[in-house]
Amino acid sequence: MKAQKPSARILIADDHQLLADACKSLLEPEFQVVGIVTDGRRLITAAAEFKPDIIILDIYMPHLNGLDAGGQVKQKSPGVKLVFLTMTMAADVAAEAFRRGASAYVLKHSAGDELLLAVRKVSQGASYLSPLIAKETVTYLLNQGESFGEEKHITKRQSEILQLLAEGMSMKEVANVIDMKPGTVAFHKYRMMETLNVKTNAELLEYAIKRHMTPA
Repeated sequence: MKAQKPSARILIADDHQLLADACKSLLEPEFQVVGIVTDGRRLITAAAEFKPDIIILDIYMPHLNGLDAGGQVKQKSPGVKLVFLTMTMAADVAAEAFRRGASAYVLKHSAGDELLLAVRKVSQGASYLSPLIAKETVTYLLNQGESFGEEKHITKRQSEILQLLAEGMSMKEVANVIDMKPGTVAFHKYRMMETLNVKTNAELLEYAIKRHMTPA
């Protein structure tokens, strides 16, 4: 008798606990949900701890957005599969998700069956893109466009700092989160403003929103 293949281990990352619990209930009859986290920094820690096969994650999460968090996880664990579950229908965001290593991109307002289908496909080594997003547009952007990170050449660390500042944290609070001196945070902030050619905090926030680091 052929041994049954173990079900895929899944980690869920979403700051809406109700939705995360609903995803867990939907997936558990078929897959093994090993944990739920509510922000991008916890996702990186949990991925190292639980070693999931698949991560279901949102784009917008506190402290570190899903694009940056997912990209960091893929660098450390290239074999993990990323399934983005998000409200964002923008083709450029979907393209960026695949550029960061996504295997699937599913919209939150789709039926639960679509998430289940995407996870099944991903667990079998295939990819999935919600049919509500034009595949041709995403493919074109992947082939033609620069990634968000490359566009203005701010560093990954600066991107992390920018999101935390955009969420309303003070420089001291940011320093505590990322274990850095407040003066170093200030240095990075002003270097970013110089790189991005912005003069005010409002312009810096506008850049963060446009780059999908935080919701408008």
